[in-house]
Amino acid sequence: MIFKSKANKALDKMEDPRETLDYSYQRQLELLQKVRRGVADVATSRKRVELQITGLEKQAQRYEEQGRKALSVGREDLAREALQRRSGLQTQMADLKLQHDNLQAEEEKLTTASQRLQAKVDSFRTKKETIKATYTAAEAQTRINEAFSGISEEMGDVGLAIQRAEDKTAQMQARAGAIDELLASGALDDYTGTRGDDIQAELDRMGGGMDVELELARMKSELGQGPAPKSAIEPGQAQQQGQPQQAQPQQQGGPTQQLRQPGEGA
Repeated sequence: MIFKSKANKALDKMEDPRETLDYSYQRQLELLQKVRRGVADVATSRKRVELQITGLEKQAQRYEEQGRKALSVGREDLAREALQRRSGLQTQMADLKLQHDNLQAEEEKLTTASQRLQAKVDSFRTKKETIKATYTAAEAQTRINEAFSGISEEMGDVGLAIQRAEDKTAQMQARAGAIDELLASGALDDYTGTRGDDIQAELDRMGGGMDVELELARMKSELGQGPAPKSAIEPGQAQQQGQPQQAQPQQQGGPTQQLRQPGEGA
């Protein structure tokens, strides 16, 4: 029972209704062909019996003529023999006519059955094509719905592949971010020499900018377009280089005194 149930389930899964319908239609065509062949065989037998009957009728007529001639010449014995043979042929013809009637009736039955079977086959063919078209449309609609819902095997494989690709991409991004953090913190050494400390990089950038400004001021001084460059900027200088400075007032007859700021001692 288990084996039969498994086999039945496997066969049901492998069965294609369209193929089954085509096979049934082919079998009906074969049956119709056999019926037509039977009709042709019966018609051939009937025709053969008709030919035999026609031949016996001609032979019986000839015996009758021979008997008449024998009586005309006074040969009654020959006339009697001819009539006996003619009587035997008539018995054969009666049997052949009975066979002919039976064959004709059988031919009519087979012809009627062939016509009915032909109509049945034509109707089955129309129904078969309708069922096949409906099944094909339903199968296509099912595949489309499964594709939209993502429950088909093909779309399921595609979804799994996308999920694996997204997981691997996220893993690689996390790994790259972790390595960047370790390099920035100094936990890992950068042997390529392309990365350095952020403070050092900022100092290098500022130093490079000051060198450019000093070089530009030197070139302006050489061309007479500005004062000589200073080596450094004095800290706490409030006024820019291009603004004039105000002169400090001096008292007459004494040394220069510095101005005291409010709050300072005398």
